[in-house]
Amino acid sequence: MQSGDGLVVRIRPRGGRLDAAQAAGIARLSARYGNGLIDLTSRANLQIRGVSDEGHPPLIDGLAELGLLDARADIEAQRNILVTPFWTAADETRSLATELEQGLAGASLDLPTKFGFAIDDGNPRMLADASADIRIERDRSRGLLVRADGVPRGLSVMRSEAVQVALALAEWFVASGGAGGERRRMAAHLAGGASLPQSLRGDAEPVGQASSPVPGIYSIGAMVGVAFGQMPHQTLSDLAASTQALRMTPWRMVLAEGMREMPHGADLVTDAGDPRLRVVTCSGAPRCGDAHADTRMLASALARHIPPDARLHVSGCAKGCAHSGSADVTLVATDNGFDLIRRGTTRDTPVIRGLSSSYLVANPSVLTGGR
Repeated sequence: MQSGDGLVVRIRPRGGRLDAAQAAGIARLSARYGNGLIDLTSRANLQIRGVSDEGHPPLIDGLAELGLLDARADIEAQRNILVTPFWTAADETRSLATELEQGLAGASLDLPTKFGFAIDDGNPRMLADASADIRIERDRSRGLLVRADGVPRGLSVMRSEAVQVALALAEWFVASGGAGGERRRMAAHLAGGASLPQSLRGDAEPVGQASSPVPGIYSIGAMVGVAFGQMPHQTLSDLAASTQALRMTPWRMVLAEGMREMPHGADLVTDAGDPRLRVVTCSGAPRCGDAHADTRMLASALARHIPPDARLHVSGCAKGCAHSGSADVTLVATDNGFDLIRRGTTRDTPVIRGLSSSYLVANPSVLTGGR
């Protein structure tokens, strides 16, 4: 897709995982054919930025050599699958992800661009707050369930049934008009009056929800944040050289398998108390042609003023690409400055309009109610 700094090329790692060679290869391709900047997205994808029209074909060839391309673009478009990063070789996460990828490749669903699946079969759930429309989870008896986003309970299934039921839910969504409607997401489709068929309803309650992880050492490896979701290619190259594989997450962090010490780097977030973890922002101007302001500069200046239990979302426009959900404070850039929304999304009504970046930096108390 076209952006203010050139083409942005999305990479969807299979099973949410890149081996070290793939990660190093992406870093090299970013340096050679892009502007050297790589995004981590809220859908656990990577984006190579600043690619020219001339550089696009050899970049695609390079990604193909790394085994990162699908046979067709429409297959890649449907392969929108979030995977819990805390899986182990002994559980069913990877096999579920592979089976779902294969099922989507063989289906002709014509799903909306942002329609996605989550495989969150750990105990507790890790992806409950991440964007997904169909969820494969565990119930309170450790069995599997399939749940449509927007309803609190799901359908209990056998392991052999899970992927087929998830695909059936997606087929129902399309057939019932969800893909062609204005809402185009499962929760909104159900809230708008659509009713699940009896065969896809259930009363199984999912296991409890965990809080979002923070940077640190885990049994599987090191969880490392990337400041505002963007890193230079050298950082990815360094991470690849220090681990056997990287697992992508929807929190703009990566889990480096087997790493027992936290890495270092100015653009890395390794401290659980780092205020940058409390801020979500998009690329902003001039990197995005739709953005009305430099969101990253403002986010960096405001991060330390956000309370530890709050979240700030700085968006370059009303689309809210970086974060579709609610935040304690949301700033939306417009032609006339930033609109401020409290406890809402970019689509909600602002409580204050037209704040300049300089005013916000000089008066950060306005974010939490002071003037």
